[in-house]
Amino acid sequence: MHRLLPLAATIALAAPALAAPAPELQQVQEHLRAAGTMTAAFAQTGRDGKTLTGTLTLKKPGRIRFQYQKGVPILIVGDGKALTFIDYSVRQVQRWPIANSPLGVLVDPSRDIARFAKVVPSGNPNVLSVEGYDAKHPEYGRITMIFARDAAAPAGLMLQGWVALDSQGNRTTVRLSEQKFNVPVSDGTFRWNDPRKTGRRS
Repeated sequence: MHRLLPLAATIALAAPALAAPAPELQQVQEHLRAAGTMTAAFAQTGRDGKTLTGTLTLKKPGRIRFQYQKGVPILIVGDGKALTFIDYSVRQVQRWPIANSPLGVLVDPSRDIARFAKVVPSGNPNVLSVEGYDAKHPEYGRITMIFARDAAAPAGLMLQGWVALDSQGNRTTVRLSEQKFNVPVSDGTFRWNDPRKTGRRS
């Protein structure tokens, strides 16, 4: 199951200044500030070519949850301070500071995306790609978030997913579908059971 770690580990990027803010980055910032909540289905494909599915739930400020399909004993939850990776099969819990990650931008509308990201050519005028990378910490890897231009979505952009590349070259692709914005989301969605205490899955 540890092949799933790139989803959590490679998003732990710091936030150096990479480039002057571009109009496209400003549009991404506006989208992130306009989307107070989001729910979506996700499909995650790892280096082995296997795909796992699940549900993504986001509530700003600070909270995000990746609930994997039935039978996968993995859960990833952000509580505003940390991104927690829980493996119920081995009762293991790992944490990363969410404030220092690109996903931190998804859950913190006050964060300045221009501090750690740049626009990269997509080859499609209807697609906007934004890459996050810390040159001082290449061990954190890279993440490229992909947006589609959609007039019906907040600020005219729809988050389609992202591609994470760790320092060993392992690629993890996450694709989103069924995105819904600014829908009611209970705070209880972001609670989880600690397997080190209970041995039960949230």
